[in-house]
Amino acid sequence: MSLAYSMPTFISEADYLAGEPLATERHEYVQGRIYAMAGSSKRHNRIAGNIYRALMSEPSACVAYISDMKVRAEKSQSYYYPDVVVGCAEEANEYFLEQPCLLVEVTSDSTLRKDYLEKALAYQSIATVQMYLIVAQDKVLVDVLRRGTEGGWELSQVNDLSAEIELPCPVIRLSVGQIYAGVELG
Repeated sequence: MSLAYSMPTFISEADYLAGEPLATERHEYVQGRIYAMAGSSKRHNRIAGNIYRALMSEPSACVAYISDMKVRAEKSQSYYYPDVVVGCAEEANEYFLEQPCLLVEVTSDSTLRKDYLEKALAYQSIATVQMYLIVAQDKVLVDVLRRGTEGGWELSQVNDLSAEIELPCPVIRLSVGQIYAGVELG
C-alpha cells in the first residue's frame, strides 16, 4: 500500500538511491517523485509470507525476497517494492533488482488501480520478467499475467483454492490453497 505526499521539487534517481537506505520508512520512486509506503494488514502480510515460503521451499538457483527489496523498472524511471520478487540472475546492486523474473503484489482497494495499471506496465517493460501475480486479499482471486512466447502478455484468473499456478522461476507449482493458507476472508 502506498500513500503519496507532495514533493515541491523533482528528486533525482541518484538522490533517491542515496537516501533510501538511510530512510526510516520505505519510498517508491516514480519519474522523480517519491511515495511513502504505508504498513500492511495482517491478511496482506500473511498472503505475502505464504507465497514467499512456498517459493523458498524447494532448492533453486533463484532467490525470493519479501517486501523490502526494490525493483528497478528502467523504462518507466521507477523503483517499486513488490510484496514478493524472485530473481535468478547475479545482480550487482545490493538494494534493488534489475533482472527479476517473477513479481507479486497483494492488492487492496487502495492499491488496486496502481497494481493493475502503473505497476503492471512498469513490470512488463522489464525484459526478464516472466510472470506478474496480482493477489486479492479480501477474496480468493489471483490474476496471472504471463509473458507469452511471442513476447506479448496473457492474462488468466484463478479463483479456486484447489487450483495450481505453474511458476517459471523457480519452476514450481504454487497452489492457490497455499497462497491463502490461514487467511480468514470476509
